Amino acid sequence: MSFGQNVAATKIELLKYKKSTQVAVMVQQILDDKRKVLLKNIEEMIQEASKARGGIWEPLQDIYKSVNEAYLALGTNTVDSVAESTPPVMEVEVHVRRVVDVKIPALSVTEKDTKSMPYGFADTNSSIDRAAKQIKELLPKICKAAEYENSIFSLAKALEKTQKLLNALENVIIPQYQQKIRFILSTLEEREREEFAKLKKVKAKMESRK
Repeated sequence: MSFGQNVAATKIELLKYKKSTQVAVMVQQILDDKRKVLLKNIEEMIQEASKARGGIWEPLQDIYKSVNEAYLALGTNTVDSVAESTPPVMEVEVHVRRVVDVKIPALSVTEKDTKSMPYGFADTNSSIDRAAKQIKELLPKICKAAEYENSIFSLAKALEKTQKLLNALENVIIPQYQQKIRFILSTLEEREREEFAKLKKVKAKMESRK
């Protein structure tokens, strides 16, 4: 519907705009409820993401230290060779869940083999063993932190879109509907007054002829 066009001041148009206003107000309430739910979830996930990040940095520094010691003791070629020849022992699966109507990826980490190191010990040292163990322990936490970060981003985009729709309804669409209703009511009332005035004149003429 184009609001730039003139409105036909009829009772049918009046009913149509009243119905459109009711629907717009209903949609506004639904979107406002959605906005509140999104805000609540974002706030909760920000707190969880902060906790998740807080448990990552110190272990990561230990891992970097262990890897650096391995490079210094064994050399770049040996460490890189071990890394390239080591089969993966961790699997990350992605599942999708919904918050309101927003798709959120959920990550789960599983270990293929927890009984032994996935490489030989002949050309390695304790630094590599320590780094490998630390990475296995830290990976689920890293994935959980990434899950929260991505969820916050997705929910924030949905919140922005919802807020734009709310603004359009509140500041543009509903006021324009209400303006059309006022215009039609004013025009119909003016017509009624004119008709009433005409009827009075006709009645007066008829009585003067008696």
